[in-house]
Amino acid sequence: METPENRDIVVAALKHAAPYIRMFKHKTFVLKAGGEIFANKESTRDFLEQISILHELGIRIVLVHGGGTQSTELATSLGMETTFVEGRRVTDAQSLEVATMVLNGQINTRILAACRDIEIPAVGISGVDAGLIRAIRRPPVDIEGHEAGQVDYGFVGDIESVEADVLRTQIASGLVPVISPLSADESGTVLNINADTVAAALAAALDAEKLILVTGAPGVLEDRSDPESLVSYIDLAGLERLHKAGSLAEGMLPKAKAIEAAIRGGVKRVHVISCKLADSLLLEVFTNEGTGTLVVENIDTLSPAEQAPGTAT
Repeated sequence: METPENRDIVVAALKHAAPYIRMFKHKTFVLKAGGEIFANKESTRDFLEQISILHELGIRIVLVHGGGTQSTELATSLGMETTFVEGRRVTDAQSLEVATMVLNGQINTRILAACRDIEIPAVGISGVDAGLIRAIRRPPVDIEGHEAGQVDYGFVGDIESVEADVLRTQIASGLVPVISPLSADESGTVLNINADTVAAALAAALDAEKLILVTGAPGVLEDRSDPESLVSYIDLAGLERLHKAGSLAEGMLPKAKAIEAAIRGGVKRVHVISCKLADSLLLEVFTNEGTGTLVVENIDTLSPAEQAPGTAT
């Protein structure tokens, strides 16, 4: 039975959220979620229910999903080795087949099925569809300290351009695009692109209000071995400082590059939050304290409230 105290809590929460709802209504958020979120039905539904609330409140959502965890598991079951260099997956012909099955098949379909269950009007799409993402195969890259000197990432793509109108048409129709980060070059060769990179490019092309990276980590850490060293807010100069200090490694390296690309492309707020904290997406959007790390171009542009301890608005 609902008590007066419970009703007061509900009313207070709604009043607290109202300014954020007014601020973000009709704005575009690009979300990137790693494959681990979609590892089971429960975590998939929990995350999508948060997206459903944002969508119902008039926020325009574009969801980019990864699938690294599932791709590695499938590759291992097939007796294939998986290689990463600076947090990026090396994709040979066999690995590309695995990525295609996992990203365009398993995960995208799982998300769309869950969206139907909770009545999110989602549509599945990849970078290949309608030329959404035009890419070229990445040439061999010089990697300092790598034993071979150069690394050939295989069938990995670098983004040349984004056809944002493909998504704008869907968004204008009230749909929620769910995007697999596969693309193709002009000859039709399928290419695998890091999902953080895709999300950053789409956020910039869509003039998004926010790019939100949902990951397994609490956010950006001052000391990557200490989960308690969460950085509440940081700018691009601060990210570079952490990079040089060795605080950014493995999967956080491509995220840092994606964050910089998004901000340089005009996205004013990038958030890094954890998928392991209940309702982290809603808390990040509708509270001043937030849950993870806020990244901006220059900390001096933040208001005093935003620079309060624990803040990530």
